[in-house]
Amino acid sequence: MRDATRLLAVTLALLLTTGCAILPFVPTPTEVAEALTGDRTGNASGVADRFTDQRILWYPCYSREEAREGHQWGADPSWLRELECGTLLVPLDHSDPQGRSLRLAVMRAPADGPPEERIGSLVINPGGPGGYGIETLYYRPFSDEIRVSFDLVSFDPRGVGASHGLACGDWEALYAEIDAAVAVGADDLTEDGLAALDGRARAYAQDCVDEAGEEFLAAMGTVNVVRDLELLRRALGDDALTYVGYSYGTHIGALYAHLYPETSRALVLDGGVETDHTNAEAAYEQAVGFQESWEHFAEYCVSSADMCPFDTADGAGPLMEDVLDGLDEDPYEIDGWRIDAAAFMDLVSASLYDEYNWDILDDVLYALDTGEGGQNRLQWFYDTVYYTYTEDEEEQAYFDQESLATMTAVNCADRADPVDLGTYLETARREARDAPLFAGNVWLQLPCAYWPETEEAPTGFTAPDAPPLVVVGTVADPATPYAWSRELTDQLETATLVTYEGGGHTIYGYGVNRCVDDVVDTYLLALTPPGSGHTCRPE
Repeated sequence: MRDATRLLAVTLALLLTTGCAILPFVPTPTEVAEALTGDRTGNASGVADRFTDQRILWYPCYSREEAREGHQWGADPSWLRELECGTLLVPLDHSDPQGRSLRLAVMRAPADGPPEERIGSLVINPGGPGGYGIETLYYRPFSDEIRVSFDLVSFDPRGVGASHGLACGDWEALYAEIDAAVAVGADDLTEDGLAALDGRARAYAQDCVDEAGEEFLAAMGTVNVVRDLELLRRALGDDALTYVGYSYGTHIGALYAHLYPETSRALVLDGGVETDHTNAEAAYEQAVGFQESWEHFAEYCVSSADMCPFDTADGAGPLMEDVLDGLDEDPYEIDGWRIDAAAFMDLVSASLYDEYNWDILDDVLYALDTGEGGQNRLQWFYDTVYYTYTEDEEEQAYFDQESLATMTAVNCADRADPVDLGTYLETARREARDAPLFAGNVWLQLPCAYWPETEEAPTGFTAPDAPPLVVVGTVADPATPYAWSRELTDQLETATLVTYEGGGHTIYGYGVNRCVDDVVDTYLLALTPPGSGHTCRPE
C-alpha cells in the first residue's frame, strides 16, 4: 500500500534554505578579538559588557585565488572579493553571561554607494531552522537601490554551520523507520511498527543529548537566536534593526519586533510561519501546503502548459498514482540514484519551491506517462531541481545530519509538544488523508516527545509597540502555506500583508517580480509600508 510518500533529504535541504547553491569553499572565520567601544553601561538583561559593547573586526572572506573559483558555480569573483567576514561573541545562556560563550560566523557585503547614501545594515536570514546564513551573500542579492543604501549582513545562527554547527543522531536510521511507517500507511501501522518508530525517535533524541549535551540543546531555541540578533545589531553600530527574514526567518523577525520594538526599524517577513502550534500540527499543515501547491500546479498545467498529461486538474492525482506505480515497477537510474516513486516525489517536492520549474514538471510527467523520452526528461528534471551541498559523499552526509539535527533542536525548543504517541499517530492519519502525495513529515517531529527541557520561545505574541511591519505571502507556497502569512499578519498588530498570487517558496528580492520587489524596496528605503490588501500577480 502506498498512501503517502515521505520528504527525503533533498526536500529537507530545501526546507532549510531559500534554494541557492552552496559553494564548496565555505569560509571559516578566524578567531579575532572584538574591538570594544567606550560605552560601559551594560544593560538591563544582565548580559556582560564584553557582549554588548563589542565591534566586529572585518577581514576579506576570500583570497583572489579562491574568489576566482566562484565562476565555476555561477558566482561573480569580483563580488566574492568584496565580501567581508567576522565573528560575533554571544553567551550560550543569555541569563548567565559569565558562562560558556559561542562565536557566530558573520558575513558582510559593504554598501555600493557613497557613505552619505548609506542607511545602515540590512540583516538577512534565509530560513530553516538550520539554514546557513552566510551563504545568502554568495550571489549578489536584491536591487541596486538596496545595495547602494545598505551593508548586507548575514550570519550562521547558533548551532548552524560555522557557528558551532550541531550534528547529532542517526538520521538515516530515523528516516528508514519513517519510510517503513509510510509504506504501510498510518491507518494500517501495527503496534510493532509503531513501537519501532517510537524507539528510533527516542534513540535519536538520546543520541543528541549524549553528543551535544542538555545545556547546548536547551539554548537552541529562537528566543536565543533573537537575543543574538540584538547583540549583532549593537555590534554593527545600527541604532535600529533593518531585517529581511525568509520562511523560519519570519519567526525570528516577528519575535524580535515583540521583544525589541524600540530598536526595530523595518522588518520584512517573507513566507510567514505559524508560531503557536505543536510541531506535529505544523508538519501536518505544511504537508497540506505542499498538496495545495501541487493542485495549483495542476490548474496551471491544464490551462497553460503545452504538454500537460492530464485534461483536468482533478485528473492530476490519478495520473500521478499511475506514474508512481510505474516507477516502483520499473525505476530509472540517474547519476547512480535509483529513481523509484519515493525518489521521484522528492524531486516533485523540490520543484514546487520555484514556479519556474512548473513547465519542467509538466514535461517530465508527460514523458513518464507516455513513455516518450522518459530517461532524458527525468535527467533534465533531476539536474534542474536536485539540491546538493557538495559532491563529497561524507561531507553531504554530515550536512544532512546537521540539517536535521538543527531543525529538530530548534523546533523542539520552540514548541510545547505532546508526549503521547497516539497524538502523533492521529495527526499522521490526518496528514495521509489530506496530503496523500506529501505525507510523512509528521513522524519527523516524534523526537520532540523525548527532547530535554528547553527554554521555549514566547507564543501568542503580538508586537504591539513595533513600527509598521511587512509580511509577504505567496498563494501557492508549498513550505510555508499562505494561510500562515495571513495568520502572522493578523497576529502582529502593526503588520501589513503583501500577497503574491503565484507559486514558489518566498519571492522578495529575487528579481522575478517587480511588483513585490518595488513595494518592499520602498518600505525598506523610505519606511513607507504598502497599503492594506496589496496584491501582485506573476509576470
